[in-house]
Order: sequence, then structure tokens, then C-alpha cells
Amino acid sequence: MNDKPNKIFLGQIGAAHGIKGQVRIATHTQDPEAIGSYGPLDTDRPGLTVTLTSVRLQKNVVIAHIKGVSDRNAAEQLNGVSLFVDRHKLPETEDEDDFYHADLIGLEARLESGVVIGKVSAVPNFGAGDLIEIRDPQSGDTYLYPFTKAVVPHVSVADGFLTIVVPLDAEEGEEEPD
Repeated sequence: MNDKPNKIFLGQIGAAHGIKGQVRIATHTQDPEAIGSYGPLDTDRPGLTVTLTSVRLQKNVVIAHIKGVSDRNAAEQLNGVSLFVDRHKLPETEDEDDFYHADLIGLEARLESGVVIGKVSAVPNFGAGDLIEIRDPQSGDTYLYPFTKAVVPHVSVADGFLTIVVPLDAEEGEEEPD
């Protein structure tokens, strides 16, 4: 999804809203309306940068005006465009337990015993909550774990690792039929 180095995926433009050029945006920011505070946003369309001039929350999406877009036809042309911001424009986290998902990519994944099981390759969310994807460097296989405090009890971005507690059902494998 984000093949741009040092770019953080903030959201995606959806359908046009109304006839005056507004668009719906599905945001991936903690505060959905914050997407309008980062200034010009890069996109996945070469040469296209957008500036959100007004933003308001409506149910589970943001309704926004984009500078230079004044009618529905122009807004419809932006459907599906992904929005990115440079990592350095994001505020620093205040707590050691707070971090950006992008900061986790590349961290070493260790078991509680200290054994390295791979590196974080992604933090996907398919609708039921965040997952953490660990890639085994020897086999190339990837493993998905729920990204919860129970499964990932310790994250140290500064030290370059996180701890994984493998859930019991993953260790046991499939049950034998009766």
C-alpha cells in the first residue's frame, strides 16, 4: 500500500459528496479530522498533491473540500486516491507506549525467552482489529498475530524490538478429530 519511503498513509479519498466538489475520506488517523492539519498531502498519483481546505466528521468518514476542486465531476476523478504525509510532519509521541504503526516495520520480533523469530513486515487491519505480521528471515514465511497487549506485551522502538507471546491455540495446532 505504501511503497514511498518516509511516507505515512493517512487515508483514502472515496466518493464525491454533494455537487460542490466535496469528497468523502476514510482516514487512518487517531482523530479523523486531524487529516486536515498536515498541510499539502502527497498522493499515489504522480504529480498530484492535495490540500484539504475544510474538514468535518460525518459518521465514520470525513467530508472535505480540496483546494481547486469545485464541482462533483472533479471530485469524482479523485475517488480511490491514497493520501500520504512525510513522517517528519507527524507529532512526536508523548508516551513510550505510543508509536506509529510505521515505526514498527523492521523491528525484530522476539519471544519472551529472547529467541528472535523474525521481523515486523506489516501491521494490517482487515476489519477485526490490528494484526502484526512477522516474517521469518530463514524460510521467508509470514505469521500473523493479533496486535494486542496480551500477544505483544512489550514494544521498544528505541531498542529495535518487540516481544511476541504466541497464543496457545497457535502453538497447539489443529485438534485431532474425535
